[in-house]
Amino acid sequence: MKRFFAFTFITSVFTMFLVFMAETSDLFGMVDMRPTASFTEEADGSLTLSWTPIPYPCTYRVEVFNPTTGLVKDGQKYHFIAEKTAQGVSCALPPAAIPTVYKIHAYGIFGRIEAGEGEFIPNPRYALPYKPTPIYKYDEKNPASVMPFLVWHTVPGAVCYELEILDAPPTVEGGTALAKRGSLFSTRQIYTNGYQADLRSFKKYRRLYWRVRALGLHHEAVGEFCDARPIIIDVNAAVPDRPLINDFDKATNFRQPLYPVYDWIPLHDFKNYEVELFTEPPEANNANNVVWRKTVKDASTCYDEYGRGWAGEYYWRVRAVDEYGRGVSAYAKTQEFTVEDYGERVTTAIFGDSITHGGGAVSYPPSALEYCYGSYLDFPVLNLGRSGDTSTTSLARFDRDVLPFRPKNLIILMGSNSLRAENIDADDIIADLAAMKKRCEENDIRPIFLTLMPINPKNIEYAFHTDTDPLWRKKMVQVNNYIKHQDYFIDLEPYFYDFRHEELDYNFSIDGLHPDIRGKMLMGEIINMHKNLLR
Repeated sequence: MKRFFAFTFITSVFTMFLVFMAETSDLFGMVDMRPTASFTEEADGSLTLSWTPIPYPCTYRVEVFNPTTGLVKDGQKYHFIAEKTAQGVSCALPPAAIPTVYKIHAYGIFGRIEAGEGEFIPNPRYALPYKPTPIYKYDEKNPASVMPFLVWHTVPGAVCYELEILDAPPTVEGGTALAKRGSLFSTRQIYTNGYQADLRSFKKYRRLYWRVRALGLHHEAVGEFCDARPIIIDVNAAVPDRPLINDFDKATNFRQPLYPVYDWIPLHDFKNYEVELFTEPPEANNANNVVWRKTVKDASTCYDEYGRGWAGEYYWRVRAVDEYGRGVSAYAKTQEFTVEDYGERVTTAIFGDSITHGGGAVSYPPSALEYCYGSYLDFPVLNLGRSGDTSTTSLARFDRDVLPFRPKNLIILMGSNSLRAENIDADDIIADLAAMKKRCEENDIRPIFLTLMPINPKNIEYAFHTDTDPLWRKKMVQVNNYIKHQDYFIDLEPYFYDFRHEELDYNFSIDGLHPDIRGKMLMGEIINMHKNLLR
């Protein structure tokens, strides 16, 4: 018996030694092996990454990155987003609304097997020129009603979309021009990544085709039309009778900002919508336990004007209403979100106006986290931004919105909206910043100020139909000079000028005020280079 146990022990040790040598040396030539990857588009428009296994028992880990702007000296080439572990040889990729790349690593008992950092595998969805990827597909097994929702993945930087309905596939796929033959309908009045099409006048066609492309602020092309997709119509199919919740491109590791934003894809020809919020699931068509309600007009987005800082579960729903507030549609499926319990202290929070809250490219709300600079930081943050704030209104809500979380570090960007207002002087903004600093220091919070970025008055006027104080540049210089004399600050301003060094570069901000994806990436990269300011 002792000999048996001794033999078993020696065999086990020898086996583990061979495994160790196999995984930590090049005993079996595995160091240079790399999985060969491919992508599969699923029926719901999501992507699955698959790869050929290496001839050795192991698990695989997929790392997700986004390419950085490359504009920060000594900065990283890629920014790590998330990772997923797969037991097999495929992995459903997390949603991505920005260009992403992936790495596949093989792991044995003693750690990673292959040497080096591995190759970056680009997401094919973001190959240039950009083409929207349809999500909803209507075939023989899943025919469309006469008013189907047509939905696609967002295109980075798109302000709106042009959609075309055809009676046959176009002669040439792609491109930026409407079809010369077979085009039945087109519209450019789509400001989100979905549209409820009215096909009632085309009922004689059992099969139609649709395609969509992204447009910029001036309706210039942002890429090309996607390949035309068929729509098989069933005139007896039920017509959608409620708005469609827009959660198709939620960023990985979504964390609700203090001030939530609710968004949906609207019903055809219904302009007014009512949003209700609950702290427990609402009963069917019963609003007795509603804690907040708001009606918005000509919108597919609703901004909550109250900070939701109490930890727990929240539920919201939306329906179309008429001009008198009476419901004219069913409620969309109730949505749930969680507010975390952050404990006694948050390590780092970001604070300010809409540039902090998020959103950009005119049409994207803060719920689109690819337009939040916090998404590109190397450390977690709590987003305490609120859209529309001036430096004065930010200061006024400090006690209510910041003190409950007692952040050790508070990254502050205040005054961008104040630059635009003729009735607000630089001294007013500086006084608000000084008061903010005082309140932070009184509460053991380290204030880390960001300098104001330049703006572009012409684009602001075109996008929002509002004027800008002609003295904005002088005000900005005064405010930034004050900020650069503080103990803790990060200088954003020099990075964001156009080639004339006069205004905010259009490549960073379409609307002239809010940095878009590339601008938010750059903000994150600059802040990452100053992580030493955090305590």
